[in-house]
Amino acid sequence: HHDVHTHTYSKEWVVFMHGAGGSTATWKLQINSFKSHYNVLLLDLRDHGLSKNIVPDYDYYNFNIITTDVIAVLELLSIKKAHFITLSFGSVLLQDLSIKHPEIVASAIFAGGIFKANIWIKSFVHLARGLNKVLPYKMMYSIFSYLLMPRKRHQRSRQIYKRQAQKLSSKEYLKWVGLYAEFFQLLNRFYNQKINFPALVIMGDEDYIFLKSARAFTKNQPYVNLVEIFQAGHICNIDRPELFNQLALSFLIESTMLSEHLPTIQTQ
Repeated sequence: HHDVHTHTYSKEWVVFMHGAGGSTATWKLQINSFKSHYNVLLLDLRDHGLSKNIVPDYDYYNFNIITTDVIAVLELLSIKKAHFITLSFGSVLLQDLSIKHPEIVASAIFAGGIFKANIWIKSFVHLARGLNKVLPYKMMYSIFSYLLMPRKRHQRSRQIYKRQAQKLSSKEYLKWVGLYAEFFQLLNRFYNQKINFPALVIMGDEDYIFLKSARAFTKNQPYVNLVEIFQAGHICNIDRPELFNQLALSFLIESTMLSEHLPTIQTQ
């Protein structure tokens, strides 16, 4: 499932990719701001939102399956190049997409991005996998919503996150858990190469799990900038939507000009 908002004059596309447990509703506070400037595509990833019973079905998932889903929608809409805005685990999916299909990525915005697998991220992932064996799926998601977004001002983000996550069945969730077999390898590959497309990492300054690795990643990337939003958590586009939209739109206007003169990503 995908939603499209076409612009009367613009030829530029902005593609929104949510994180694990999310849906197109993740971006409801962004749509009006972006569709007035660009053609907008919002995706429900496999099993999420309204993307149910996709054929072919698989017993286990890998990153190639998810990337192929995204490419299929882009080809359906004849989108050859686009700006991508991702959230959380969606940032990892875009990392895979940019490595396999670098010609498609004009620029990227990583909101609540996941990068270097430091001790906090490894602990978070292994805890999630461990609890998955003893707790019901929906209970586990409730716990992790508080671990990711513990403050009172993160309440709206928690509610939206939990409401969307409940649309996944336990069987569907377990298939997505299988992606962690490739997760750390993909992070390391992306982290250790130079990114040659314009990119912006937007993090909440209260993103206690993922902010440190985002700082380390952007430090050595000449075409990647980091902005930290004050009093925002992991889902910073919901905690501070007006500021997020302002930052993202300003970046896209600038990167539209830059991307025409930069080489594509140097894969290793």
